Amino acid sequence: MKIIDVKCAVIGRNPIVRLVSDVGISGYGQVESYKPYLKPHILYFRDALLGEDPTNVERVMLKIRPRGAFKPWGAAISAIEMALWDLAGKAAGVPVHKLLGGKVRDRVRVYNGALRVPMEGHTPEHYAAEAKRMMDLPEGFTIVKQGIAFHSPMKREVPDYFLGEPATGNFHGWAERGLLTERGMNHTIECVAAMKDVLGDKVGLALDCGPGWMVPDAIRFARAVEKYNLMWLEDMLTGDYIPYVNADCYREVTRATTTPIHTGEQIYLRQNFKDLIEKKAVRVVGPDPCDVGGIAELKWIAEYADLHGIMMAPHGTGNGLLGLAALVQVCATLPANFIAFEYPNGKPDWWYDIVDGLPSPIVKDGFIEVWDRPGMGVEINPERAARYLAAEDRDFFA
Repeated sequence: MKIIDVKCAVIGRNPIVRLVSDVGISGYGQVESYKPYLKPHILYFRDALLGEDPTNVERVMLKIRPRGAFKPWGAAISAIEMALWDLAGKAAGVPVHKLLGGKVRDRVRVYNGALRVPMEGHTPEHYAAEAKRMMDLPEGFTIVKQGIAFHSPMKREVPDYFLGEPATGNFHGWAERGLLTERGMNHTIECVAAMKDVLGDKVGLALDCGPGWMVPDAIRFARAVEKYNLMWLEDMLTGDYIPYVNADCYREVTRATTTPIHTGEQIYLRQNFKDLIEKKAVRVVGPDPCDVGGIAELKWIAEYADLHGIMMAPHGTGNGLLGLAALVQVCATLPANFIAFEYPNGKPDWWYDIVDGLPSPIVKDGFIEVWDRPGMGVEINPERAARYLAAEDRDFFA
């Protein structure tokens, strides 16, 4: 089998890569909705992929992986990797999880992820109301995550929240940093208490915290919320669009508290998790398959983390429905350090009309049943998807 064409179309806001083989089978991969500009990055690798056998996934990846990097190049590599696995699974007539070693669980736990919605305000009362809404979602999540502190408008809405300059405009990725005031710290802790009053011990609470914290504040806050038994505090020091990790600083925080510290969604490749894991700088790692280099890369990191007593909770909020399928396949194969992955959804809603193979409902009691159809187990329906293609992409399914 050989790859005879590499195509990319932006459907909605998600770039979709299609690897076309000479036996009439195609493999698909999806880029986060946050990166609609990624089409040229994917097509850059076209010449490197043509003529390759897509069932030799690692051999192909060895050829292109060194050309990846921090966003957006790592995202392009990741989408191609997932399309390779989809094609390889279809060619073999087995689900991707079989090619990754087979499933060790029949259902995978997820948390609310993309089902978070903007709040009208960021007082303890607003957080309590939103916790109640998330707790009552029909998906029955057993873990919910909420943005707080520097990962929320709280940093601008609360007067004198921190000793730093607030950002202007809405450019995603602005790294606001600074020491919290006593008022800011107290407000943040009160919001956590309000959420836990609602969730109790029925639903676990994780917090997306930054980046932006200074190490002394991160330690103070992590210690102050120890009594609430949080699932984790995410991206306090680095994360999102920060292209470095600062493992030594994370280690200072981790060693000072029993509250689990989490990071990793921005990292490309296993090598860049090495310090975090070997120095035991965090208690939870959260690579995103759409940025880390794909699903096999994520599995390797999960296994290496497990050897060091570190938990795994993959990121995935903007990965779309093909990305959801990829997460289901790989998370079914992960060791017992797997907690849950961040649930992505289809945006806009018409994505659910153009993807075949998803169960209904997708999430039940906080879990997704692992399906066994070949490849990733879902397909874009060309007839229904064609109406959403731009004029320049009309031949995407040809």
